[in-house]
Amino acid sequence: MTSNERVVVIGSGLAGVRLARRLGELGTPVTLIGEEEHRPYNRVLLAEVLAGRYSPEVIALPAPAGLVRARVTGIDRAARTVACADGSVIGYGRLVLATGSNPVLPPLRGLFTADHELPEGVHAFRTMDDCLGLAKAVGPGVRAVVIGGGLLGVSAARALAVRGAQVVLAQQAGRLMERRLDPAASTLIERYLTGLGVEVHTECRVRDVRCAAGAVRSVEMADGYALDADLVVLACGVHPRTGLAQAAGLEVRKGIVVDDELRTSDPYVHAVGDCVQHAGTVYGLAAPALEQADALAALLAGDASARYTGTRSLTRLTLTGPDSPFDLAAFGETEALPGDDVVQLTDATRGTYRKVVVRDDRLVGGVLVGELGTVGALARAWEGAEPLPSDGGPLLHLLTNDGGS
Repeated sequence: MTSNERVVVIGSGLAGVRLARRLGELGTPVTLIGEEEHRPYNRVLLAEVLAGRYSPEVIALPAPAGLVRARVTGIDRAARTVACADGSVIGYGRLVLATGSNPVLPPLRGLFTADHELPEGVHAFRTMDDCLGLAKAVGPGVRAVVIGGGLLGVSAARALAVRGAQVVLAQQAGRLMERRLDPAASTLIERYLTGLGVEVHTECRVRDVRCAAGAVRSVEMADGYALDADLVVLACGVHPRTGLAQAAGLEVRKGIVVDDELRTSDPYVHAVGDCVQHAGTVYGLAAPALEQADALAALLAGDASARYTGTRSLTRLTLTGPDSPFDLAAFGETEALPGDDVVQLTDATRGTYRKVVVRDDRLVGGVLVGELGTVGALARAWEGAEPLPSDGGPLLHLLTNDGGS
């Protein structure tokens, strides 16, 4: 790629901004197109804005030069141009899709108005506008129902409770964050939320959103039980935003399919972040998105050896409340299989829980709650995938040495 070939990046989230900044630092011409009116921001910290801990300015990202505010409506791969809703057309040498993901909107009766809009009081929780709308509506005594007990739902429920709302968290699965945590850690999160006043219902399927005069009034469960609601927050997960890629004829499965050079089925079009499917995996997490952006920046700036080969990602969650924060980290496989060895340490007095899973003398996963000083050393041992010494001593040291982060 010649130095005067412009890179156009569609999407101003974490991955798109990181890529544009890296390319700018490396001297590669780049145009970043973002459709949100707000400055680029760290989406991971939206719950802290909702909780009132941060202002929107605090989570803003340094905007790279060459930021264009526009909504891209189509890609002409033959002409190597993108068309925008305002009528402008932007040419590219290489195009990068960093379109992120959209919230999953569950198939509930009454969820949409006749104009296919969400009723007043019903909110997704994905963008800064979602966050500001919720922050304006929430307050002491407001009755809020959060649908979904994954990472996003737990974060939203905590933030609303901190703002004084009466919060009910409805989770269809049997426990909170069941895809990332083992049962003991899920129980600790539920206990923490309950301590903030959140009413947690698991194995609870929502069937109906009921409205009057265009505004939500209650949420009905599959068993017929109804919860009064002034606010409903939809936290049912996300799915890759692939519409532009599909319309342009690129290969899309669960996400936009890319190889180790983060190329799509068109060699002049790349993709990074939540919209991407690499080696069969859609990550939907910040760490892989940033690693992909760094690898692609190096490649587009002339490093022919740069590759992205996957991320072994770690989930960290800090829930702040009126008292001490709740810290959690999870990585790899947190549930043991037959034949695995498990090392588990629990200290009820200090409110800590640490568990690691060992398979064939290798650390394959773990979950830590409270006092996360050991997480760095454990994550390095897991990422390295090296055999552990057979006497178990170093592993116990990793679990108990708080200087490891």
